[in-house]
Amino acid sequence: MDRFDLVIFDCDGVLLDSEIIACQADAEAYTALGYPITTQEISRRFAGMPDEALDAALVKEIGKPLPANFRRTIKRAVIGKYRTELRAIDGAPALLSSLRTAKCIASSAAPAKLALGLIETELFELVYPHIFSTRLVEKGKPHPDIFLYAALKMGTAPERCIVVEDSVAGVTAAISAGMTCIGFTGGSHCADDHAERLYDAGASSVVDRLDAVAELIE
Repeated sequence: MDRFDLVIFDCDGVLLDSEIIACQADAEAYTALGYPITTQEISRRFAGMPDEALDAALVKEIGKPLPANFRRTIKRAVIGKYRTELRAIDGAPALLSSLRTAKCIASSAAPAKLALGLIETELFELVYPHIFSTRLVEKGKPHPDIFLYAALKMGTAPERCIVVEDSVAGVTAAISAGMTCIGFTGGSHCADDHAERLYDAGASSVVDRLDAVAELIE
């Protein structure tokens, strides 16, 4: 694989083992609302996408609006679990510390949640200030906006960027941005067929360990 000028990491499910926490909180909240849905289905359908996209899709299926403060209640539950359950993906500190290629994060998470997760896992200083949220662009993943924004801010042409993504939405966004994408299946939320789904979305390779990412890039 050619050497690249910029590595763009997704955060949830790539650097932080947080996707499972968010999906579980969503599943519990919607089930309590009277719309039974599993953590696995939330992950399969909505991993990597902004919360607004998830809520919009499920509101259509439920056929009625969500209660006031519904999403805020879920966010509070996630933050509580972040403080007790969140951990970095194995190898994340070592990879971020040793990577010679320029790096940044491009995530669907809100800025406050993104910062909290990175601080709780002691990764924040390894990537700051190059941390970009989809709140900075018009459309979230699977649209390419956040990756193109990150490349622009980092002064790198899209074709010289390589993205590390754990979700179909994220891989789709990276390919749409004209970037190469490595799929990652090392998060707790990844099912047995996850690698196949990432390949189908356009990933050029798929790994389940972060140390393998460095081998592919450098």
